[in-house]
Amino acid sequence: MTRSRTDRARTDDVRTDHARPGGDETDGDGSALLRLAAADPAAALAQARALLDDGLDDDDDGGGGVGVLRAAGLAAKELGLLEEGLAYLRRALAAADGYAAAQVRMSLVGLLTAAGEIGEALSHADAAVPHLHGPDADRLAANRACALARAGRLDEAHDVAARALPRLREGDDPVTLSGLLGNLGLACALRGDFGEAEAALDEAVAVGEATGLRHQTAMSKGNLAYVLSRRGDVPRALRLFAEAEAHLSGERLAQCQFDQAETLISVGLPGEARPLLHAALDAATANGYRCDIADGFLLLAHAELADGNPEQCTDAAERARAAFAEQERAGWMLLAEHVLVKARWASGERSGVLLRTAVATADRLESGGWGDAADEARIVAARVALSLGRPAGHLLSRVGRSRGPAAAQIAAWHAVALERSARADHEGAVAAVRAGLRVTEQYAEALDALDLRARTTGLVTDLADLGLTLARSAGELLTVEERRRAIARPVRVRPPRDPERAAALARLRAFSVERMGDTARGGAGAPLPADMAALEATVRARTRHRPSGASGGPSPGFAEVAAALGDRALVELVAVGGDLHAVTVVAGQAHRHRLDAVDQAVRDTGLLRYAVRRLAERDDPRALDALTDTAGRLDRRLLAPLARVVGDRELVIAPTGTLHGLPWAALPSLDGRAFTVVPSACAWARAREPSRGGGRTVLVAGPGLRHARREIDALRRLHPHAKVLDGPDARPEAVRDALDGAALAHVAAHGEFREGNALFSRLRLAGGPLMVHDLDELAVPPRVVVLSACDIGRADGGDAALGMAGVLLALGAATVVASVAPVRDESTPSFMAAFHTRLSAGDPPSRALAALPRPPELAGFLCLGAG
Repeated sequence: MTRSRTDRARTDDVRTDHARPGGDETDGDGSALLRLAAADPAAALAQARALLDDGLDDDDDGGGGVGVLRAAGLAAKELGLLEEGLAYLRRALAAADGYAAAQVRMSLVGLLTAAGEIGEALSHADAAVPHLHGPDADRLAANRACALARAGRLDEAHDVAARALPRLREGDDPVTLSGLLGNLGLACALRGDFGEAEAALDEAVAVGEATGLRHQTAMSKGNLAYVLSRRGDVPRALRLFAEAEAHLSGERLAQCQFDQAETLISVGLPGEARPLLHAALDAATANGYRCDIADGFLLLAHAELADGNPEQCTDAAERARAAFAEQERAGWMLLAEHVLVKARWASGERSGVLLRTAVATADRLESGGWGDAADEARIVAARVALSLGRPAGHLLSRVGRSRGPAAAQIAAWHAVALERSARADHEGAVAAVRAGLRVTEQYAEALDALDLRARTTGLVTDLADLGLTLARSAGELLTVEERRRAIARPVRVRPPRDPERAAALARLRAFSVERMGDTARGGAGAPLPADMAALEATVRARTRHRPSGASGGPSPGFAEVAAALGDRALVELVAVGGDLHAVTVVAGQAHRHRLDAVDQAVRDTGLLRYAVRRLAERDDPRALDALTDTAGRLDRRLLAPLARVVGDRELVIAPTGTLHGLPWAALPSLDGRAFTVVPSACAWARAREPSRGGGRTVLVAGPGLRHARREIDALRRLHPHAKVLDGPDARPEAVRDALDGAALAHVAAHGEFREGNALFSRLRLAGGPLMVHDLDELAVPPRVVVLSACDIGRADGGDAALGMAGVLLALGAATVVASVAPVRDESTPSFMAAFHTRLSAGDPPSRALAALPRPPELAGFLCLGAG
């Protein structure tokens, strides 16, 4: 997505301590305030108001009054008081003449641009050009570049800034130099020159920091974050946004929020972007920043489109286009038209009219310097042409597939794959799919936060689906599916510790305890849900800011996985269109099986989960009948067709989508058979790698669970040297620290799975919950973890398998035993004692579970990971 973001660097002139023609000096109060406006706009405006209130004449002190008015206008703009700032500058222009008037016009360029009066801004710039020289001419160039960029004249903006840059580097005006570098960097970014953009903005940050310009440095960091997000370095961009936002106000703060929203949209989080957009739009509207209002509506259109709302997208894009037209920003009107073309495609239109519109829009975008947007429009045109049975190669030949944002590159490779497939070029289509998946993998590697990686799979859904459809053999199908799943799951997560994030988690824990206590006493609960939501947002943000901690080489290939299986059989389920397929790997050979419709398996999974839940609550003959019937039906659909190939081997099962939450132990074919459930074949092979954990056993009993103490007491007899945490000792921090480096850990506690927010799923302990977010503080997770709790084995995020068990595996745990459904408290202690007895005898977890009689109320317990 592309939008106007070129007024974020300070390009206004704030130093006038040079001699003017005729020997007049702009000094005194005005000169000092102009310098102060760059470093501390609030202080500058307060001092200027005081001077003006004390009766300083507009033309007092040889131009000092004009300087004070200019300083007041520039400072007011930075503080979100655009109309007040324009009023000060118009007063200054009325009182000034000659060179001083040209300086005021120079300042007016920046404010009028922000107000959306682009034509008037450029007129003032033209009027000032003949009068200004030296550093002032360069300051005018900085403002002029900003106005040109906002008019959509990117090449002109770039050339104006580039011509002035060498002189500013040799001079002594860090404010204007930093501002010009900012506008140059942003113009480069909008033209797709990310390397030059980042270099210019790095220099702008360095200039601001070296000269103590805090406000200027904050703006430069925000601009740099914008460019980094477009290059795909989202964690660093989010960190810089947070650093910048703390020192910004008014228009600059709104623009920083717009940029953060764009970054969230780009990583598949339009729902989180929308509140930021509305807040920034409200601020821009309240303060008259009409340029930003237009930009905001364009971004809102992108958010609605990303969220699957083409009608709302169209409404926002039309409002943006109308605002751009009113502001004479013809170049930006093209971007609104580009979004409207994408919305028509998303709404299902496949017409010759749309094809011609998309082609014409692409040509106009390219002429206007919007290369990335032109590529996206040509991709839409190609997709429409292919849907109409028309050739599309000539359209795609002009699309750059190795430049621009990752989403655009992926979409381009998808279109190329479709076009080659339409020409019956199977090998070429497969190669295009692989290239697109490779782009996605590289993009995902820059993201550390598991929720962002899970969202990344949304960028590649259509491309991966095409790759699965094109797969002709079991091996090809498995390869595409494994690459798709690997995108959402890092090889290993090992992020650095973050004290601020840890503090936010501690506050969230404390508030959770207070709220539980108030609820138990019949109160409404404290804090309010909004307070807890804000804390959770802080934790998410801090998690996303951290640099990547992923490590460890390429994923295991087919030969490595097949060798590791030995006598086991792999069963990987794959959704191809609306059908469910299975790939089995047995004795080094891969086989493909077509099973049943995906929606039927999903429906039966829901029915089976419901039956298990009822049986966990109480004995219920009807629920037991439903469980028996549904489990038999699922068994016939999912496993019976594979029986001839897999025989009675131990199984490694890699489900897909909703089937990750299936209580697999209820299926008749798995009764008494050792099996483990994994996110993917590669994840299973990784889980089997040697661990550096020690030999310690940890036993934990949480509060409020009637039979937890009985369960832990039974296990203590089997593990007499175990570290035991129960009662007040079983606090979240203490439990987390005890888990670090353990060989075996068993936690009996109440579990809560957070639907749609799985990384805040929790185990209830003394003093508050232990959340999934707490776990990545572990340096070495336990080799084997048993979570004796309801639902805590469930996962969200599709095949990313986000949840407590999934994150433990991503951190490096080998095996997790947990339930994907509620379990009956009183039945669990004896079952777990029998399970640990088998473990103590040397059975691996999967075989220990398989050897036990399984009552239906405990059907949710699964072995996850290595087995």
